[in-house]
Amino acid sequence: MARGSTRPTSRDVAQAAGVSQAAVSLVLGDKWRGRVSETTAERVREAARELGYRPNLAARNLRLGRTRTVLLVVPALTTEFFAGVYTGAARVAAEHGFGVVLYPSPEGVGPARDPFASAQAALDGVLASSMAADALTAIRGDQLPLVMLDSDPRGSLGAATVNLDIADGVRQVADHLLGLGHRHFLHLAADIPSWTFEVRARELAARVGAAARTSLRTAPAPISIDGALAAAEAALSAPGPRPTAVVCDDDKLAAGVYKALRRLGLRVPDDVSVTGLDDLALATALDPELTTVRLDAELFGERGMQALLAVLEGRTPNGGDIPVELVVRASTAPPNAS
Repeated sequence: MARGSTRPTSRDVAQAAGVSQAAVSLVLGDKWRGRVSETTAERVREAARELGYRPNLAARNLRLGRTRTVLLVVPALTTEFFAGVYTGAARVAAEHGFGVVLYPSPEGVGPARDPFASAQAALDGVLASSMAADALTAIRGDQLPLVMLDSDPRGSLGAATVNLDIADGVRQVADHLLGLGHRHFLHLAADIPSWTFEVRARELAARVGAAARTSLRTAPAPISIDGALAAAEAALSAPGPRPTAVVCDDDKLAAGVYKALRRLGLRVPDDVSVTGLDDLALATALDPELTTVRLDAELFGERGMQALLAVLEGRTPNGGDIPVELVVRASTAPPNAS
């Protein structure tokens, strides 16, 4: 589009939406929550889209004193997955002259202390995992341009969401195990109140429940090998038919299941098949090697940063979940295989 006097302004958007310029600034700056209604915010966004309005970034940068720095908020770095997310995000950021500050929530999940005297003064935007969403309030990151990772797009705090297709990954796991003949399942579920883990539980229950003569038992566990060991040992020792397959929300949980099965005198996969999710380096260190869902952490970070840059530039980020892939290894076999 030629840039001249015909370029739409925030005043044009305000007139089209029937609101003040201040309301337009709040909505397009993603600072409208608690100040204008969701209906009004959508009306402003729709007017901006129809007019082809783009903020004057040069002027806005002068007003805000932009530092070309974004914050990546993640759970504690207890696995290499979020290190991969950082690597991908930082690569894209560097290509656009941005730096990335990594902020792992000290407790893994939950509130975190403000790492800056004033996050809003020091940052241009935030990229955050839903597993560390509570940290956003403490650092006032929810008042900055925000893109959420692994977050429910229908109730996201952010201007955009970027997700891996976790639901499809769980369907691939369930279909693989059902295809081998398994009918009695244990879901070792991450004991974390997060959308991504809710999706895993829901999809597994739906896929297993759709097959005839199946059972599904769920045991929550913290994402640690010792926590998984204790939860799996208790669940596998409970009365009733023993599950022939254990579906884990995370590869680290699967490692705990391996230890629990050995304590119970059971073999993988002869007595019990085990699956994970992430495809961490741990998956091939286990013996037998773990069947798991490969998540491309670096691509996840790249797509997240691309979405945040789009938000900062007033563009609509690309949509669509990132595909995932089931990697079948030696930890799964037909039930009662010899």
